[in-house]
Amino acid sequence: MKISLAQLNPSIGDFAGNLKKIETTLKKVEKAAPDVVIFPELFLSGYPPLDLLERKDFIQESLNAFQNLLKMSERFPDRAILCGAVQTTNKKVGKGLYNSAVLIRNGETLFQQHKSLLPTYDVFDEARYFDTAPRIEPFDFQNERLGITICEDAWNDPQFWSKRIYASNPVQTLIQKGATICINISASPFTVGKEALRYRLFRDHVMKHRKPFVVLNQVGANDELIFDGRSIVLDADGNPLCIFPAFEEHVETIDLDNPPESQPFAPQEKIASVHEALVLGIRDYMKKCGFQKAVLGLSGGIDSSVTCCLATRAVGPENVLGVAMPSPYSSEASIEDARGLAENLGLHFKIIPITPVHQSYLKSLKEHFVGKPEDVAEENIQARIRGNLLMALSNKFDYLTLASGNKSELSVGYCTLYGDMNGGLSVLADVFKTTVYRLAEYINRAAEIIPRRVFEKPPSAELKPDQKDEDTLPPYDVLDHILHLYLDQGRSRDEIVQQGVDPKTVRWVLRAVASSEYKRRQAAPGLKITTKAFGIGRRMPIAAEYGK
Repeated sequence: MKISLAQLNPSIGDFAGNLKKIETTLKKVEKAAPDVVIFPELFLSGYPPLDLLERKDFIQESLNAFQNLLKMSERFPDRAILCGAVQTTNKKVGKGLYNSAVLIRNGETLFQQHKSLLPTYDVFDEARYFDTAPRIEPFDFQNERLGITICEDAWNDPQFWSKRIYASNPVQTLIQKGATICINISASPFTVGKEALRYRLFRDHVMKHRKPFVVLNQVGANDELIFDGRSIVLDADGNPLCIFPAFEEHVETIDLDNPPESQPFAPQEKIASVHEALVLGIRDYMKKCGFQKAVLGLSGGIDSSVTCCLATRAVGPENVLGVAMPSPYSSEASIEDARGLAENLGLHFKIIPITPVHQSYLKSLKEHFVGKPEDVAEENIQARIRGNLLMALSNKFDYLTLASGNKSELSVGYCTLYGDMNGGLSVLADVFKTTVYRLAEYINRAAEIIPRRVFEKPPSAELKPDQKDEDTLPPYDVLDHILHLYLDQGRSRDEIVQQGVDPKTVRWVLRAVASSEYKRRQAAPGLKITTKAFGIGRRMPIAAEYGK
């Protein structure tokens, strides 16, 4: 059997655009003459459509798009198309929808396999919208029996999880029913290291059942979620016959009867994958939300420097504005480093001093603050002035404002609401401070883009004289270690202390995480790169005593 895999980037709700991508692909592979052309999970609607699935008009447009796909297939009568789409159950009981893989040819639906395992963890909530497949069956096609699964259906391998969420294993069921080729269409979000896990998982299926496996994954970014692609075809001995690139669209045809030589699998370097994921996340968020240009504050620090480099890579230096906003406490070195970065990148750069505005604020508040010593309130006024200036530029010139706060700061509330948290997208919200430094080194791997002094000076918000982050926070390597254990691994306070961490420090960090929940609820959407990011994948109460 000859198969074309279309690793493509859909837009949610852009039925016409997604159909156009299918048509372009069918024309592109015409000379290769594949038996079937495969598209990712829920490709017609884009993934994840979330509560749009609860709108009758959205469902009707999705069904109309599927009818248009059937008509389109009549123009390519020799090509079967396997595509992810929403289908109705036609039942009075249940949600009324299936997440389906539909096989069509020449205007007819040949077969439908609905998704069996509906994830309801992390960012997933598919049982909110879909009903589970009533049955799992292979389908006879071109002298083969196709065992078709959708994303999660292939992830319930008992050898990979200490606790299984589902009782059934659709891949095993299909093999037992005689499937000779397994196909999985996915919209599997990127997290650091998931690429290697995905490869081991599907290779394990192959080695157990000795059947070839075709894995097609979506690429692109939608809101917080980033999809890396990295689709793969494995022969019956577990050898990779083709491995698709990460973070880019790619279409390729493979003949399983006359396969190419196998190629070794090597996962991307982790920090390189984080860099590419964030670049794609910025680019797609801006494009799909209708922004062509971005603005951000350049403080001369490591976070804003990395964010600026990522944005420049995503949309080009001509589309990025960096703004230095010095206060009385900003050092000359910080302004010089901000300007040096802008010059190295070739982007637009402005300096807007905030001292006059800050003094005006203090004058207006003086009589209302009588008897109170200066403290964090006066410090945060500076951050809020900067946030207001950036949003004014955003409104006037249609820039997307990028926030550059990192996960370490957001975790413990070392950030200012309506100040440095302002923005339409929080680029580093899922990147710990120690990883930000590794990203910066990666950016500078070939030449010095971020000035060396940015790496060497102690991190500081520069909101008061001689301020350093570590005046308030534990050292970042200690803080990030605690946060990783607590947030990513779900360890308890006692378990973290047992790792040899100072109990007083652990108590402070965990209390700060709990107390800052209200801030994070108001934060800009943050690009997700880990297994436990802030946002839709972490739902915590604000008014709660637990952890404080």
